[in-house]
Amino acid sequence: MSDKNTIHYDHIIGADKDLKEILKGADLTSLLQSSGRSGVSYCAVEDAAGEVLYRYGTFPLPAEGEEQGPDNYICLKKPIYFEGEIFGYVVVSGNIQNRNLIEIITGLIHESTNTIIKSSYRALLATETHKTVVHQSYEALLETNRKLTLSESRYRNLADSLEQQVRQRTEELKHAHAKLLHQEKIASVGQLAAGIAHEINNPLGFILSNMNTLKQYVAKMSELLIFYRAALARNMINPGDMNTAEQQWKKYKLDIILSDIDTLMMESISGAERVKKIVSDLKGFSHIDETHKVDIDINKEIERTLNVLIHEILPDTEIIKDYSPLPPFTCNPADICQSFFNIILNAFQTREQGLKLVIATEHADGYIRIRFTDNGPGIPEEIRNRLFEPFFTTKEVGKGTGMGLNVAYEIVTSYGGAIEVGSVSGEGSTFSITLPLSDNASQRGHV
Repeated sequence: MSDKNTIHYDHIIGADKDLKEILKGADLTSLLQSSGRSGVSYCAVEDAAGEVLYRYGTFPLPAEGEEQGPDNYICLKKPIYFEGEIFGYVVVSGNIQNRNLIEIITGLIHESTNTIIKSSYRALLATETHKTVVHQSYEALLETNRKLTLSESRYRNLADSLEQQVRQRTEELKHAHAKLLHQEKIASVGQLAAGIAHEINNPLGFILSNMNTLKQYVAKMSELLIFYRAALARNMINPGDMNTAEQQWKKYKLDIILSDIDTLMMESISGAERVKKIVSDLKGFSHIDETHKVDIDINKEIERTLNVLIHEILPDTEIIKDYSPLPPFTCNPADICQSFFNIILNAFQTREQGLKLVIATEHADGYIRIRFTDNGPGIPEEIRNRLFEPFFTTKEVGKGTGMGLNVAYEIVTSYGGAIEVGSVSGEGSTFSITLPLSDNASQRGHV
């Protein structure tokens, strides 16, 4: 249509309008913050020239002397097209282990930004149209209104579609988070296996050493027994035979061997018992035969957790146990042990020397309460409310997943419980778990 009543909009948004002008007045900060808290390190919206317009988080920069960033980070950069040309970019970066999550978040930010651009474009279009229609006929104004109404209907449909996509992406993020929780449990098992292997290797080492020594002893005694047997076969033992036997006895130091055999056997039996106990503790901690809810003794489960963490306990560590008698608690025991494992391991890592850990339990007012108090450096107040967030960690890159305390939180709250932290800088921290018995008791027998 090209008659004189046609309104042309080409001049409204052309080469002189860039992404920064289109997004002027739009607030993408909340969108980027929500996306960043979902598990990525950095997310931003850039214009076509690469200028950062909105961002959240910190981009992983290369180390000094290096040309590229850390190998375990990836960066996705998705172009934003408008009227067939690149108008800007969505940039998302994070740990390569979270690639699927990063791809989902990149797509979500991209779709949302496109929607905002289109809405902003429509607003600019409406503004300029208002200026133009003042000089147009009433029929042109009605035509413009019809087009705007149609456009509004389309955008309303787009908004409804976007809302549905957001719900879908939210469900995908929930599934991704559940997968990450599972991965954290697998990581804990790997760390535990490494420690247990070390604990088993020590007793096995001296058992093998004793067996090799015993093998040598048996060889020497066998040689002497063969000599005696040959002498007896001749039905006589002459003085020469006796002299030779005495020399071999002394040569092989059989007096020492006979006295040492008992020691070798006792040490080997002790080592075997140690291995047996380690395996028993590990089996009890994992509850491999109990995949459903059962009644457990919280005090006993804490002891089992400490036993499998023995390799993490430094020689000068002091552990004080203040257990009170507790009623049975119905749960999946492997879950509860996992939460204890993560909290106790976190306490063991607070200081390298002179650690003191106090573990106390009590039963009052229908609740079981467990407190883990350490004398570590404490937790800064500004990060205490983030301790249970997924991926949050104060450890160096590569030394912590940031999921340990989050997993403990998810497990405790899944049973209607609560987990809190109190800390004094320079004096230590206390993690308190509260588990309700009222709701828990009604679950017994209904696994």
